[in-house]
Amino acid sequence: MKTILAGLLALVSAAWYLDLASTTFPANGAFLWIARQEGLYLTGLLSIAFMSLSMLLSTRPVWLEKPLGGLDRIYRLHKWSGILAVGFGAGHWLLKQSSGLLKSTIGVQGRLPKIKYDGLLESLREFGADMGEPALYIALAMIVIALWRRFPYHIWRHLHRVMPVLYLMLAFHAAMLAPLAWWTQPVGALMGVFIAIGVVASIISLAGMIGRRRQVEAAVISVKSEGDVTEIICRLDKNWENHRAGQFAFITFNRLEGAHPFTIASADRGDKTITFFIKALGNFTRKLGQEIKVGQLATIEGPYGRFQLDRHSRSRRQVWVAGGIGITPFLAWLESLQSRPTEFNKVDLHYCTRNRETDSFVARLQILCASLPGIRLHVHSAQHGDLLTADSLKLADDHRKKAEVWFCGPRGLADALKKGLKETWNGNLRFHQEAFEMR
Repeated sequence: MKTILAGLLALVSAAWYLDLASTTFPANGAFLWIARQEGLYLTGLLSIAFMSLSMLLSTRPVWLEKPLGGLDRIYRLHKWSGILAVGFGAGHWLLKQSSGLLKSTIGVQGRLPKIKYDGLLESLREFGADMGEPALYIALAMIVIALWRRFPYHIWRHLHRVMPVLYLMLAFHAAMLAPLAWWTQPVGALMGVFIAIGVVASIISLAGMIGRRRQVEAAVISVKSEGDVTEIICRLDKNWENHRAGQFAFITFNRLEGAHPFTIASADRGDKTITFFIKALGNFTRKLGQEIKVGQLATIEGPYGRFQLDRHSRSRRQVWVAGGIGITPFLAWLESLQSRPTEFNKVDLHYCTRNRETDSFVARLQILCASLPGIRLHVHSAQHGDLLTADSLKLADDHRKKAEVWFCGPRGLADALKKGLKETWNGNLRFHQEAFEMR
């Protein structure tokens, strides 16, 4: 992710610099006034570039899953490109407001003359200038809400729908206020590409077309609740694409509530049925066990994700780690292996739970692993003092061999394991983690 963001920053800055190097400024131009103007251009260009990237990624482009590593990483890149876009937009606004400060400190002497345009173009530029400031204020508020984890998701989801409109306002602002000379240079061509991509993505979003080609109708055929986990089995229509063990899908039970992503906890059985285990983590998931009924219709979109069993490396030792409801992709993995039980010779599956005696997943895991001789199940029960740590994985015993850890669970546990394992594994470790977040 950092490489992509840094690459886009470098590309845009290089295009801006080419224009700067070919620009001739008035002999009496003051350095601070010139720096302010060029700073306005650069921050505005960077803002629209990162916002265009964020809009593209919001459309859930399946063709980017493989190069970017899955939809979870696409959404993370979407989030940070949006944050950078608004950050550069804020810098653009601050530079705009600095005019009064410069006047009071160095005066207006050396200020670059304002270019005047005639007729319709001048009117459009004035209209574009008026659009930029309110759109930026709203975008700043949206970023704050997105980062405020306690803000209700169902409200945030509806507010987030305004982003395509804000983008179109800011894109119009950028196109109208960009120097006319840009449009005959690489910087203008680059900005034109960014705006075209962002506009198309905005139209797709406003038209409700995101993910539409991957949506199928489904019927709920089973609902069971045990503790804070609800098991839902759905039968999908014939248009459903076969999923791979470990992928997830978006489920819509109520259009007002919208789509929510859940891991598919079953292998592809060939009968168009899929299973979800959904833990009560919020207002929506806490009500599912009581509100969802057998026969109820739903819309399922997918499959998505790169947390797939068939992506494992046969040359590396396999260590699978699940925390709580993060066991769901591994359930699908284990189920898919029932027809090929000897595929893995040595796998350590570690499952972290609060209490192994009351956790219904433990019995299910034991049954699935019983027919897979190469899978060694380790259950870590917090209430019994058995906490999983990097040391307890004992990977250091084979530190000269290469290993691959597949992790699904709480971020805190993932961070602790990654830090501890990398310190003892001498660079021979690969750590795969599904880090899907809607915001």
